[in-house]
Amino acid sequence: MQSFETSQRIVVTGGAGFIGKHFISYLLDQKHEVINIDKLTYASDKKSYASFYDYSNYGFIHEDITSLETLPECDLLINFAAESHVDNSIRSSRHFMTTNALGVQNLLELTRGFEQSLRPRFIQISTDEVYGDNIEGPHTEESLLRPSNLYAASKAAADHIVQSYARTYGIDYQILRLNNNYGVRQYPEKLIPRSIARLLENRKAQIHGDGSALRCWLHVKDAVQAIVTVVLQGNANEIYNISGNDELNVNDVVSKIAARMDLNVEDCVEYVNDRPGQDTRYDVDDSKMRKLNWAPEISFDDGLDEIVKKTIETPHW
Repeated sequence: MQSFETSQRIVVTGGAGFIGKHFISYLLDQKHEVINIDKLTYASDKKSYASFYDYSNYGFIHEDITSLETLPECDLLINFAAESHVDNSIRSSRHFMTTNALGVQNLLELTRGFEQSLRPRFIQISTDEVYGDNIEGPHTEESLLRPSNLYAASKAAADHIVQSYARTYGIDYQILRLNNNYGVRQYPEKLIPRSIARLLENRKAQIHGDGSALRCWLHVKDAVQAIVTVVLQGNANEIYNISGNDELNVNDVVSKIAARMDLNVEDCVEYVNDRPGQDTRYDVDDSKMRKLNWAPEISFDDGLDEIVKKTIETPHW
């Protein structure tokens, strides 16, 4: 397993969110000094981030990235902070633009305020959704961005802002565009935890449209190792697609969940109206990552086994 230099100080924004908390947990176990900046939204995992205080190498700043006025000195600034639930972006796009785009701009402005020799490298955690539908085959890092929903548009805007600051002000960056993440203790607005929660309550799992939308699934632990790989081995001022090995449509995912709960999927699913702007498929070319000798290690079936088991054991968020 790879590791950063122990002398580095790492600032993580959005570290109480799903991917961020797993990343911080990894860093703390590796004895790195970590400062977590998070405004603690409804989706924050308060149980997980509370356990971070057991580490002497952990610090916390309760702040919104859009209004943050001071950035601690650090070697790396890794931004996970984002509003990410697509349904919410459809109902309230302004909030998404403010956090996901202007929040990133504020972090970059604070980074620019340091002397050149003291500026941290800026790591932006992005999404494959910025590319939009797969129309002409797998998207490479050079593909045109065609976001289909407001969440994806806000993340695409952030990516462009990062690149603009790099060119204008000389800030070093790396952008990682990840597939759909899944894993233990994900907030139950996402497909997998929400479906499990509804089925545990003897309610039907809900599927948008006809359930044929295809997604590649990336376990959060594999995502953490991908981020570490890019930071340690990737080139400055480049974008990296991060893809899981398992491509499944929504029907397949819910069927696998039902089977693990000894339920007949036909009896426990209801179909609801499709999302406006729904993409039929996301598929990215991650050959740049594979050249860094990274590949996902956790299969979807193994990852789902753990999620269902642990959710049944501890069903309440």
